[in-house]
Amino acid sequence: MIAAIKRSGSNTRGLLAYLYGPGRADEHLDPHIVAGFAMLGMPDPGRDENATLTELARHLDEPVRLRNSEFGKKVTDHVWHCPVRAAPEDRYLSDAEWGEIARRIVAAAGIAPEGDDLACRWIAVRHADDHIHILATTVREDGRRPKLHDSGIRVGDECREIEKDYGLRRLKKGDRTGTRRPTQAEMHKAERLGWEQPAQEWLEDHIRAAIPHAANAEELLAYLEADGVLLQVKRGPSGDPLGYAAGRPGDLNGKREQIFHPGGRIAPDLSLPKLKNRLETVTPEEHPTARRNRPTSPWHTATDALDTLHTELTEATGDGGHEGDARTQAHIAALGELIQATAQRTPADLRAELQAAAKTFARAQRSQIRTEDRAADAVRIAARDIINTATGPDGSALAALLSAMVWATILASRWHEAKEHAHQAEAARRTLQHLQAAADHALTPTLTELQHRQPKEQARHTLASDVHAAVPDHAQRILADPSWPALATVLADAEAGGHKPHELLKEAAAQRELDTARQPARVLITRIQHTSCNPVPNRRAEASRLRTTTGARPARAAAPAPQPTASATTPGRNNRPRR
Repeated sequence: MIAAIKRSGSNTRGLLAYLYGPGRADEHLDPHIVAGFAMLGMPDPGRDENATLTELARHLDEPVRLRNSEFGKKVTDHVWHCPVRAAPEDRYLSDAEWGEIARRIVAAAGIAPEGDDLACRWIAVRHADDHIHILATTVREDGRRPKLHDSGIRVGDECREIEKDYGLRRLKKGDRTGTRRPTQAEMHKAERLGWEQPAQEWLEDHIRAAIPHAANAEELLAYLEADGVLLQVKRGPSGDPLGYAAGRPGDLNGKREQIFHPGGRIAPDLSLPKLKNRLETVTPEEHPTARRNRPTSPWHTATDALDTLHTELTEATGDGGHEGDARTQAHIAALGELIQATAQRTPADLRAELQAAAKTFARAQRSQIRTEDRAADAVRIAARDIINTATGPDGSALAALLSAMVWATILASRWHEAKEHAHQAEAARRTLQHLQAAADHALTPTLTELQHRQPKEQARHTLASDVHAAVPDHAQRILADPSWPALATVLADAEAGGHKPHELLKEAAAQRELDTARQPARVLITRIQHTSCNPVPNRRAEASRLRTTTGARPARAAAPAPQPTASATTPGRNNRPRR
């Protein structure tokens, strides 16, 4: 059940004319009052042929007129409107049931608290089987105004209780991190102008697409202007941007003036202060030896950056503390930016799925937990590198990155579930469907090529022994996977490059648990291809890097103690130490 609170100006009779009229999008059938502040003597134009809309409006507006005459100042914007709609699959509700639902909602909103005889005047009009409209005037009988702050949250919570009490479809509880739904007027306007989406959704998509292109707030604003977004920027005395409002060209109000939406109202995480914190990244310090061994392709770099995210999300627990939660939330937000960047640079045949994944995952990027943005700088920098420097990826590099994204999204969904973030967990699960489809499509050409040149039977038998030795718990599933011949080819190629197959298998299996993998051989293919593209580790160089960065020396086996000899114990000229 959904209740959408609206402030509808000061024309009570105008709203009544709509409620009792023929309707616009849906036909209004048999409009009549099912509940009200006082049913006795209530004029109902739907049931009494002598009652008029003007009479009903005057009846509801009486406290407003009294307050206006007493204070000499007209009350504006006093009409409160709340449509309440049941789900299409819900059972039929009688007038009496809708009336009780309306009483519970006005009590929760603060319009008419239970037992308050001096509350606001209100009515609930039903003109369809599946919904009612509650209309109230927000001046109490004692002349005071009701306290409606956070009424939407309270009404939403009450709707969840109503669903449980009446056996209706159960919706998820709101957490104040969702974006505002477009109104019917905004949707009709978009349809009239030939737009595929309302202005606010269009602005959100353009701002999220611009984030990976910018390293600071000024670059973001400049990119948005170049992308056709109209901006109003608030600046401080120093000239630094403090806030912004964005508008879609052609989105005009009744006075033919451009409509602008503040960034924080477009989406809670798109206010300028929050964007500044995300954009101003710090490049992690890196030793020169590690930099030389790092793959140069931004696609490989992004996959490596996700390994840090995997570790962060794997170690995060339901009671991991505020600091761990803040780091985890930051990595999930950065994952959304990486999906967005990949969608913009991926081949055309994958772009639609990845764009849908990026749009869906936007809901999973934000929660009530504040983010420690610097914790995810490596992932954000990888996203920026893909946008600014990446050329078209080869199939194996893109497949490895998409496979890493799939696993990161699974971990994000599990973390949100553990934190009881219902909306975010659901968004992550829906994102997973798009990412898996894109990953399967990206890997198909690579699998075909690998299976064409699979090793001979004896070599495959030897590699199967490596699988049993490295991952004994999953060996049977891996060898039964239709992609096993392709995995055998990948292992043979890696062995020819100097790697040890059983070590690569252990490392790949440690990076993701295989219990939930639909096709474990495919998972191992992408991870091993990514790992084996790095040069074979140089033990001497690694030891040198360790000494330089930590000041420690690698442990050595103790040398045998020298045995004393006669010449060593006899003093003499030849026994003196040399310079």
